[in-house]
Amino acid sequence: MSAECIEYMAIKRVFRRAKGLNKRIIFPEGEDERIIKAADLAAKQGIIKPILVGNESAIRRTAKKNSVNLAKFKIIEPAKSEKLGKYISLYSKLSKVSRKTAERVVPQPLFYSALTLRAGDADGMIGGIVYTSGDFIAVCKGVIGLRRGIKVPSSFFVMELPGYKGGEKGNLLYSDASVNPNPSAEELADIAISTGQTAKSLLGWKPRVALLSFSTKGSAQHPDVCKVINAVELAKRKAKGMQIDGELQADTALRSEVAKKKIKGNIGKVAGKANVLIFPDLDAGNIAYKLTQILAGAKAYGPILQGFAKPVSDLSRGAKVEDVVGVIKITAVLASRWK
Repeated sequence: MSAECIEYMAIKRVFRRAKGLNKRIIFPEGEDERIIKAADLAAKQGIIKPILVGNESAIRRTAKKNSVNLAKFKIIEPAKSEKLGKYISLYSKLSKVSRKTAERVVPQPLFYSALTLRAGDADGMIGGIVYTSGDFIAVCKGVIGLRRGIKVPSSFFVMELPGYKGGEKGNLLYSDASVNPNPSAEELADIAISTGQTAKSLLGWKPRVALLSFSTKGSAQHPDVCKVINAVELAKRKAKGMQIDGELQADTALRSEVAKKKIKGNIGKVAGKANVLIFPDLDAGNIAYKLTQILAGAKAYGPILQGFAKPVSDLSRGAKVEDVVGVIKITAVLASRWK
């Protein structure tokens, strides 16, 4: 994520809503200088009440070096925490492991932080600036779990396209472009539902979700097309009331005049008017968002994780302080609207 990404109009509206929320956001990489700086900036705006997890002495040294006042921070050293026993019991029950095994696992900052969120002692969690995305997602999936009815986590990008009149005032959501290499029909349906829910909860949109393919309504026959068709049927059954359609080629999803030519009869509420695009695999999603950036001069904010039972966000290990602040704001807004 680049610093310029935080200038999007769609994202700016989210950022404005973040001020004054004072959400308890926990950071398993609390010793990292960028985390401390970003949490400080967010705390000063009343966005969060930061919870830093790690070695307290190391955290205080880094804070002092960067002139950060920790008065509004909560610092937790897991091995010394008064809630350690509670979380050991919780992890033992969740993972069906012995208490002895749980005693070795839970004091690790990432596991401890995930259990804090699972127990309701935090409102959201942000990590990945030190941990790999794979490790971060695996622990979140195992400890926090996924939203009811969702079987796979995924990610989304907010895309702002200069001069584009479609989508949602020139903005689109792309998914999944960073997590699932080759999702099954069932997984693709869950990705579509999760992204539609994100469009509504984070951005306040009425989602119009298009599942993309190289075929429109049976214009081509191939197992890859069948996968998308099956995903559409599953998603519609699971998310009644959400506007979902497919299989659609990209031009059919985004241009009404094309949709009218390619679809017989009523084109529905999604074709030609989609604001959420679901790609059939990681190749398509990743290539599409990068081409959109380069060729259309679009800005891409993300990837942001979705599909979990609680608000969690992954960071790039190359993230700058301003990038972390942006993710903090998004996570705080998601936490404020969580059901």
